[in-house]
Amino acid sequence: MKQLLIIRHAKSSWAQPGQADFDRPLNDRGKKDAPVMAERLRDKQIPIDLFISSTANRALTTAGFFAEAYQLPKNKIQEVRKLYHAHPAIFYEVISDIDDAVTTAALFSHNPGITEFVNELTTTRIDNMPTCAVFAVTADIAHWKDFAKAKKTFWFLDYPKR
Repeated sequence: MKQLLIIRHAKSSWAQPGQADFDRPLNDRGKKDAPVMAERLRDKQIPIDLFISSTANRALTTAGFFAEAYQLPKNKIQEVRKLYHAHPAIFYEVISDIDDAVTTAALFSHNPGITEFVNELTTTRIDNMPTCAVFAVTADIAHWKDFAKAKKTFWFLDYPKR
């Protein structure tokens, strides 16, 4: 059995006009929500073996708050550039490369692809993955390479305004 936590980055700032989307930081709400959501996830006593993040500033910063809550050094977050505005096929590709020793992985990325991806996984549907939301599934597999075709079960959804 494998567990996947799909996490959208926290709320980002639009305060600097002309700033590249990739470089946008978290805004004040994002800086507040990310540590709260990280603590809520940790309080569920779910051990996370691997953190994988888009390399965009707001995603990496969000992943950093979660890593900190799990007492993992930020330099242990696996950075995957192609998760920046990825479509669902990229999510499956990244997941298939996870080492089989990993039982639970947390993946940090962006809309619209993250919403499209989570809506493909189970019969549970959401209109829009909220910022800093955690959508969790389990998969009855021994190897991550089998994730795409595996039966997946909705586990939970949590987000800051819940």
